[in-house]
Amino acid sequence: MLRGLGLVLPEGHALQLLWPNGAGKTSLLRALAGFLHVESGDVRWGGRGLREDGSTWTRDIAWLGHELALKGDLTPLENLEFAVGLRRPVDAATLASALTAAGLHPAFHREATRHLSAGQQRRVALARLSLWNARLWLLDEPASNLDAAGQQFVADVVVTHLRGGGSALIATHQALALDGVPHRLSSAAADLA
Repeated sequence: MLRGLGLVLPEGHALQLLWPNGAGKTSLLRALAGFLHVESGDVRWGGRGLREDGSTWTRDIAWLGHELALKGDLTPLENLEFAVGLRRPVDAATLASALTAAGLHPAFHREATRHLSAGQQRRVALARLSLWNARLWLLDEPASNLDAAGQQFVADVVVTHLRGGGSALIATHQALALDGVPHRLSSAAADLA
């Protein structure tokens, strides 16, 4: 249970939560995403409460958690076409380019997603994240199941997002190297009290 937290995350900044297991990282992110009800206090975005203007909030945030929200029977291209298409128009070349940039070889773009490894599936989810144009990213262990190149891709995509004026709140056990952009590390919930 989290109590007494206060957090302001300016544009272009990231906060990495390096809290131990069970300390409430996922709960905090889920509450900020609107998946969990906040018992007291308020979640505000752009000066308005989440309960006042939920549609703006859901448009402006992107969530990447342990469950990747991918359809196993769809290909990576079809997963992106569907998920990104809910937010904005996108063409097939842009989708394929995002998958390739995420490190997914073109041979896998048309394979059923359920046949991909856990790391490859996470790369599909990261490609989706990079195309959503959301202002705030809420990332729960975004580098899990990834090799060193995949972990570097996560850091690179977050840095690009921050340089574009976005913000990111990242729950992780290993800090991402976010060189050249404003970011802060928090080792305990008390850091935000």
